[in-house]
Amino acid sequence: MTDSATTTQPKRKASEWSRLMARYRTPNTARSLFELFVTVAPFVAIWAVAWWMLSVSTMLAVILALANAAFLVRLFMIQHDCGHGSLFHSRRACDWLGRVIGLVTLTPYDVWRKTHSIHHATTGNLDRRGIGDLPTLTVREYREKGRIDRSLYRLVRNPIFLFGVVPFYTFFIQYRLPVGLMRSGWRYWLSALATNAGIAAILATLVWLGGWHVLVFVFFPTMLLAAMAGMWFFYVQHQFEETSWQRDEDWNIHEAALEGSSYYALPGILRWITGNIGVHHVHHLASRIPFYRLPEVLRDHEALANTRRLTLRDSLRCAMLALWDEKGRRLVSFAEARRLTA
Repeated sequence: MTDSATTTQPKRKASEWSRLMARYRTPNTARSLFELFVTVAPFVAIWAVAWWMLSVSTMLAVILALANAAFLVRLFMIQHDCGHGSLFHSRRACDWLGRVIGLVTLTPYDVWRKTHSIHHATTGNLDRRGIGDLPTLTVREYREKGRIDRSLYRLVRNPIFLFGVVPFYTFFIQYRLPVGLMRSGWRYWLSALATNAGIAAILATLVWLGGWHVLVFVFFPTMLLAAMAGMWFFYVQHQFEETSWQRDEDWNIHEAALEGSSYYALPGILRWITGNIGVHHVHHLASRIPFYRLPEVLRDHEALANTRRLTLRDSLRCAMLALWDEKGRRLVSFAEARRLTA
């Protein structure tokens, strides 16, 4: 199988592109506040209407809650920019906004920020897998596993499990503890436990004011659909056929950013909902660029707009990819891996 993502490489080296991106890193405070407002206001309004709609029609309330997942995804993307310190000039302002948003997205901000920075620092490095990324084995590693381990890996990489069960586990269970940073100090425990306490207070208030059906029919559908969507976008940004994985001695952070991250060319409404996270190769090259300035980069540099380009249709095939073929230097499905080793 050959992915139809465009793989035209820019003439400049990845490190040169990284330096060129510096001019886009300055945030516009008024624009950042505007983007925050047009995300939070509709989210709160739809939440309120869905809550009220419970007294009229549970089905309509659930439909509104599911639609509101779009704004929750966008809110997470704003939190994501806070984690990179790109939304405001003040790192402190970014951090505290990120922590507040984390109460809504069920994400302990300081824990997520640290593991996400590890993801940026190690993406595409075969010798540094395990934190902030999805489990990815090479064809050889998979073949050397026992039957039980292979079965478990196939389960984790199954699209139904990966985009159905894993999002629930990640946001509702895993994030309740500083997983990956358990021995890294009190700061990450404080982040996780303080976030848990804040979430518990919010949920208790909702139950006190509106009963359990508010959680079941409004809160839960919004959270679960947003988590599932977020998992898909995180997956497809790095798990496409012509991505890049290298052993540590050959790995370069700039090349990994440009070659191992996709440009997910989404329709306009999805670009808005996802805060332009589809421009992921540029984001990995220069994570301090505010999300609303990423389209400027593509407008000014056509070469980047044609690099690792993945359309919505192309991306659907990525769900079946599961193993890295070190010899062929591409991600393959289990079926393809069997043919390679036959």
